[in-house]
Formats: sequence, structure tokens, C-alpha cells
Amino acid sequence: MTIRTIIVDDEKLAIQGLELRLQAFPDVEVIGTCANGREAIRAIKTEKPDLVFLDIQMPGFDGFSVVKGVMEIEPPLFVFVTAYQEHAIRAFEANAVNYLMKPVDEDKLADTLERVRTRLSEKRSVEEAEKLKDVLAEVAPEAMENLPSDEEGMLRYERMINVKDRGQIFRVDVDTIEHIEAAGDYMCIYTGDNSLILRETMKDLERRLDPRVFQRVHRSTIVNLDQVRQVRPHTNGECFLVLSSGAEVKVSRSYRDVVARFVH
Repeated sequence: MTIRTIIVDDEKLAIQGLELRLQAFPDVEVIGTCANGREAIRAIKTEKPDLVFLDIQMPGFDGFSVVKGVMEIEPPLFVFVTAYQEHAIRAFEANAVNYLMKPVDEDKLADTLERVRTRLSEKRSVEEAEKLKDVLAEVAPEAMENLPSDEEGMLRYERMINVKDRGQIFRVDVDTIEHIEAAGDYMCIYTGDNSLILRETMKDLERRLDPRVFQRVHRSTIVNLDQVRQVRPHTNGECFLVLSSGAEVKVSRSYRDVVARFVH
């Protein structure tokens, strides 16, 4: 997957510096650079990039004006790059992937591009599923009318998750995931014989997983219900789920309705 990228900054040296750093990432292709907001809006509408690194303070149209100026089309992902920390809140309100301070730190750039890859992967998965459903609706409408809910879930939810951990990229089959625990903006993903760290929020990860299989059983824990082998009651209305590997996960009282499906 090539990430088609535009860099927008009124400082030529800033553009050159970022271009140089991006050379370390073979999947990033810089398809254009812009020196001001008006150029950026035209380039985004014409080139339709996947990603834009966008300076905030520029003469004329600033970075936020650029974002507003392309809202009538399907906008790219934006990463704001600036020397001014005070713009951070507005950057995230504009749904930016990240906010990088100048000079750009190489580790933070690598982390940002990993977030970009995740966002693009999610977006493309949804787009492919929608295209497939459109084709089915056209050539076999009766198939769409009778499409079982399980097949709808297969179209919508991910079957494999890419996890970058300890400098390697692991492809994890979601069926092998036993449970997931949150630690701030990091998710600890546990399979029967391994554990991996994913930089993502609980909310974002939940959207990628089939809720008929993956359920929250605690404020910071998601469990694969297909991996549950035993329900063990505990005090105060809480209980433990015993998973295939023998691991035990506590279910808090707030989520005890999840357990009810095992004990009818």
C-alpha cells in the first residue's frame, strides 16, 4: 500500500527536512509540495492524496482553513506540523491523525505513520466491503435481501489485525485473540501463546471487531466470547471467565449481562 502524500509549508527548508525524513519509509510517496493554503486546496482536490502534512501558521489561508476548504470532497488524512504547541487542541478537533512539533522527531514520525496505515487500512476495508455490496445489489439483489447477518459481519469487521510490536509487524487472526486489555492509548492483545502491544484506543479497536464475538466485560477489558470455556462466580455479583488457554478474566458487575448469555 503506497501512501500518496502532499507536504504543505511556507518554509522551504521545513519541506525539505520532512521530505528527507520520509525517505526512510518506502511506502510513503511524496507526490507534491505546496507553499501556501490556496495551493494546498487546489492540489488536494486535483491529486486526491491519502495524506497531507500541513503547517498551521501560513500567510493567507492557514492550515485549519485548508481543512475547511476541502470538506466538500472526501478529505485525506491530515497531520499538522507546527512550531506552536498551543494549536494542539484545535488540531485534534479537526480530526487530525497527529500533531507534530518542529523539528519533527523521527520516532514520533514513525509512530504517526503507523497510525496513518491503520486508518487507511480501516477505510479501505470499509470501501471494499461497500463496493462488494453494491455489486451484489446490482447483479444479484435477491442475494442481498437474504444475506445472513454473519456474512454482513464478515464484510464489515476485520478478520486480521496488523500489530507493530518490538520492531516487527505481526498479522493476528482475530479468531485467535482471547482477550484484550487497555493501558492508556495502548492495547495488550492476548492470544493463546502470545501477547502483543498495539498503539490504539479501546474505542477505535472495538469498532474494528465483531461485537457479536468481542464484548467488553470490564472498563478496560474485551473478551472473545468464543474462547470462553467456563464461568466462575465470584463475590459482589462479579465473576471470572475461564478462557481456552486457562487464563481468567474478571467480569465487573456493570457488564454482568454479558455473562447471562452463558447461563440461560
